Amino acid sequence: MKKHVLILAMLAAGLAPFISRAQVYAPDKTIAIPGDGSYDYLTIDKVNRRLYVSHGTAVNVIDLTTDQPIGLVDNMKGVHGIAIVNSLNRGFISDGKANAVVAFDLKTLKVIATIALTDANGPDAIMYDPYSNRVFSFNGESNNSSVIDPGTLKQVGTIALGGGPEFAVADGKGKIYNNLEDKSSLNVIDSKALKVIKNYPLAPCGGPTGLALDAAGQRLFTVCRENKGVSVVNTNTGKVVSTLPIGAGVDAVVYDPETKLIFCSCGDGTTTIIKQKTADDYSVVQILKTANRAKTMALDNQTHKIYLSVAEFEPGTRKTLPNTFKVLVFKQQ
Repeated sequence: MKKHVLILAMLAAGLAPFISRAQVYAPDKTIAIPGDGSYDYLTIDKVNRRLYVSHGTAVNVIDLTTDQPIGLVDNMKGVHGIAIVNSLNRGFISDGKANAVVAFDLKTLKVIATIALTDANGPDAIMYDPYSNRVFSFNGESNNSSVIDPGTLKQVGTIALGGGPEFAVADGKGKIYNNLEDKSSLNVIDSKALKVIKNYPLAPCGGPTGLALDAAGQRLFTVCRENKGVSVVNTNTGKVVSTLPIGAGVDAVVYDPETKLIFCSCGDGTTTIIKQKTADDYSVVQILKTANRAKTMALDNQTHKIYLSVAEFEPGTRKTLPNTFKVLVFKQQ
């Protein structure tokens, strides 16, 4: 009886989305990673079945077949993101403290080149757009994007963004979508003309960070820290069609087109899992307990596992404790 009364009280208070309706995902394993330092993005190489994990001045490489560390790309100043270009057997790392992008060989993990960026400060997010065959770094402190030819390993352009960029995704047809965190808006970039062609306000979303794309359904999922929500955006109109509550301190969001699940990883130690019923109809199906500050994430579309990096910290600080860095793995029930 008390349980039923509590559920009714939550419904009355508008907290129904936070009732876990099913145990959709559960812990699978923990992968210990040696070394210290901060952490940011995780990226999966689908072709070579590898997970790349940013980690201070290095990138740790994990074999997705065994879920074990197998290598390292190191000697950088401050790693943020990793982009994969399989056609050239190359990876690209945004080295934020060096204002550079580092190119490496996907097979040997050896550094090929360090590309110093022009008119760029604080490269953070990085992605590859196959339509234009260009790599784009998003520079959080200079409000622009540096464009690199992955073949020549040269910078070939700079795009003014009009605000502080966060995550970005490409639709494969010549458009790149990019969140502006300080403007609470979304840029649409022409990846061949190298310019912003549209900007959409994201209200009620405030402080957007992570971004994911449902290409078939023509919907974007943008996660927002200020209002603790994930907003669904129609890519054709730029209109926000739905907003759902998530946890605090969100950073990343991923979408699984096969299971129609959306994952929002939050710094408060939760990942909100949302079911897409139709393009405009969504419901929260689980609040997955992860770990405090486990806010960045990658999805393996083959196994449907999610991977989140995290470390332990000195109380009340941002300093990581030695030898506590790890990747948490969760799988479908």
